[in-house]
Amino acid sequence: MAELDIGRHCVVEDCKQKDFLPFICDGCSEVFCVEHRRRDSHSCSEVCVQKETVKCGGNTCTSYPCTYHGCNGKELLPVVCSHCEKHFCLAHRHQDAHECEKLEVPKPRMAATQQLVKEIVESKKSAPARGRRGARNSETAAKVALMKLKLHAVGDKSLPQTERTYFQVFLPKGGTEKSKPIFFCSKWSVGKVVDYAASLASLKNNNNILTAKKLRLCHPLSGEALQMDSTLESWVSNTECPLYNGGNVILEYLDNDCKGVDDVNSYFGSP
Repeated sequence: MAELDIGRHCVVEDCKQKDFLPFICDGCSEVFCVEHRRRDSHSCSEVCVQKETVKCGGNTCTSYPCTYHGCNGKELLPVVCSHCEKHFCLAHRHQDAHECEKLEVPKPRMAATQQLVKEIVESKKSAPARGRRGARNSETAAKVALMKLKLHAVGDKSLPQTERTYFQVFLPKGGTEKSKPIFFCSKWSVGKVVDYAASLASLKNNNNILTAKKLRLCHPLSGEALQMDSTLESWVSNTECPLYNGGNVILEYLDNDCKGVDDVNSYFGSP
């Protein structure tokens, strides 16, 4: 049976070892074994490593000059870049120091992305922190809160899902309960919303008494008391200053001549 001709011999004259997985030098394109695969180990013709013989106190020493342009540095031992496999002095041994030809430079698009990220980070550092109120009443925050409200909110279970509007209702100051998650019918008037919320939260409701303080539903941003005859649906669809499904509303007792609450932040702060 004929012997299979597998592998190739290392071209180094003193070696000639047959290797079944030979290495081909990307510099001189010759074949080498694992021991002589590096350029400096087989004196590659493409490597600019030079040896100089100098006198060291009566003895002969070998020095290795740096190949970086304009540098006259020398080392007694070879310092070879593992990327371009050229010899350098200690000062130029790093890729960026000798402008290595194999140094990977960030692509323009990547560099632009890095600069953009840096600018965003810097702008975040210098920008003032947003208040809790602003975050809670943003449209995005309301959408996230809506999912939680649907799990805990109380209301008329007979209402169709398509007609339900959910709010975290912040109750009048001085009570034992700070807020309550409630869902209402979007077609209800603000007056009916107030009456329904008062019944669920067990609040005293004297809106039918002329001289008594009135229980009013107020906007979470402006503090404005909403018109009692306006519908919930009209406020949710309002383009200028809407109420968000999943957002906050304030329920408070107001004097008859009062147009709303002054400090909305005091309702949303930590208890």
